Amino acid sequence: MTDNERPPIQLELPLPFPELSGDMPLLPARMINEYQYCPRLAYLEWVQGEWAASADTVEGDHAHRRVDKPSKSFPEADELDDAEKLHGRSITLSSNRLGLIAKLDLIEAEDGVVTPVDYKRGKRPHVARGAYDPERVQLCVQGMVLQEHGYVCEEGALYFVQSRERVRVAFDEELKQLTANAINGLRLIAAGGHIPEPLQDSPKCSGCSLVGICLPDEVNYLRHADLEPRPLAVMRDEALPVYVQAWKAKIGKKGEELEISIDDEKVQTARLVDTSQVVVMGNVYITTPCLQDLMKREIPVSWHSYGGWFVGHTIGTGHKNVELRTAQYKASFDDKTCLAIARNLVRAKIQNCRTQARRNWRADEPVETLLEPLKSLADKSQRALDLAQLLGIEGAAAALYFGAFDKLIKKPDDSKQMSFDFNTRNRRPPTDPVNALLSFAYAMLVRTWTMNLSAVGLDPYRGFYHQPRYGRPALALDLMEPFRPIIADSTVLQVINNGEVRPTDFICAAGSVALNEGGRKRFITAFERRLSQEVTHPIFGYKANYRQVFEIQARLFGRYLLGELPEYPNFTTR
Repeated sequence: MTDNERPPIQLELPLPFPELSGDMPLLPARMINEYQYCPRLAYLEWVQGEWAASADTVEGDHAHRRVDKPSKSFPEADELDDAEKLHGRSITLSSNRLGLIAKLDLIEAEDGVVTPVDYKRGKRPHVARGAYDPERVQLCVQGMVLQEHGYVCEEGALYFVQSRERVRVAFDEELKQLTANAINGLRLIAAGGHIPEPLQDSPKCSGCSLVGICLPDEVNYLRHADLEPRPLAVMRDEALPVYVQAWKAKIGKKGEELEISIDDEKVQTARLVDTSQVVVMGNVYITTPCLQDLMKREIPVSWHSYGGWFVGHTIGTGHKNVELRTAQYKASFDDKTCLAIARNLVRAKIQNCRTQARRNWRADEPVETLLEPLKSLADKSQRALDLAQLLGIEGAAAALYFGAFDKLIKKPDDSKQMSFDFNTRNRRPPTDPVNALLSFAYAMLVRTWTMNLSAVGLDPYRGFYHQPRYGRPALALDLMEPFRPIIADSTVLQVINNGEVRPTDFICAAGSVALNEGGRKRFITAFERRLSQEVTHPIFGYKANYRQVFEIQARLFGRYLLGELPEYPNFTTR
């Protein structure tokens, strides 16, 4: 950033920190750095508790590995010998009077003067002051805290690991004023409770680890529609779910791997770094140390019955974004908001049912005989006066769609072969193979959405269309509605029409039908393959797989609840 690009200093009203107050937390020096870089980023991290690793943050952690080892001791200011040279590493100091806390990578002391040294990854930037303002401000905060503890501290240094260069930073009046402005600005937005506007077409966004959480281009596009969103510049996440369904299997942890065993004999391993979640089906045991480590790593565990019914999930301490959940609860008690959200969800679901039928139609009569009445019901959903009327419209659309579902299924060439026949949708329990597949697919979809909503900070059990009941993830059921036909139904049709699941892969007992172990394994493979499929986002125009689409949609829903978007943009395929 050049001097011309540096934003002008805007003085903020000072918000003095109350001495020894237990109500307001101390501001970390790193958060003040983030505020100077981007106020919205600081708000996301500090107020909403968001965080995401990236290649840059991992590289930064590696660069700090030496100075992250704390020194045994460092003398107080009045114990410092003027002639002694001392070093202290990874020292945390705070000041209740200033309301600040800082972790200092390195402190050097010589002739009674201390100098904080902050380690930075990469090479020294060739700019006028030797470093960018966010790094200089962070270092100045460290100097302020040192001075508050009685040390003589007039300057600091930034050490750039890759180029092995130091940049001297003098704590002059200009830098002190810039730092005070950043401190007061961060306190002001935190106290105000309103997230700052996203940057517009800024080069900062592409290198930010929180770009997939902040969604600056997407929010600006949906509000102004004057800038086409750039493709999300986030790391490709290679982690995938680990499914364990073997009878009396045991999941343990050995080193950095999950170890699955049956009758104390190891049958499979999975690296923890490659695991996004653990899916347990039936009578499977997880050791306590393994479960604790999964929670520490924020790897959720979802629990299912042997037949695939979603029972619940286990996570660690959960997401810190109380602000988002408060907005969710507040909106869920507003009947107008609930109806507006539900109308759009039902319309998107019916539109995607039309797309699914058009893509897979196999009957002799034209598909328009189904598409036209579905279109009429999609339009009618926007005029529903209440949720009860909307339920009736959705039920009528489902009756039409599933009434023609058999015409989407491929029939065998030989009439003597067993085929998948479908007459009507039934459940609890499903009474035929197609309904068994649909029920299993919906259970997997609701589990995926429940995990996703928990991960972004929403409460999956407080919905808007589906009313809350004990143990029912109502919000997950809400947001998965548009994806039922294009994910769950699509996977069912795929495994049937491609011969991946056969009529012999089912168990019939007491009038109910369920997949056996082999059929369930193949269906899970197909379902996960569908989630990994890349599509073009119908609103933003860039490519993303369905796993990323789910997260994007969940975060956009959060932006809507927090008042940043006029309405929630539903995902509809063409």
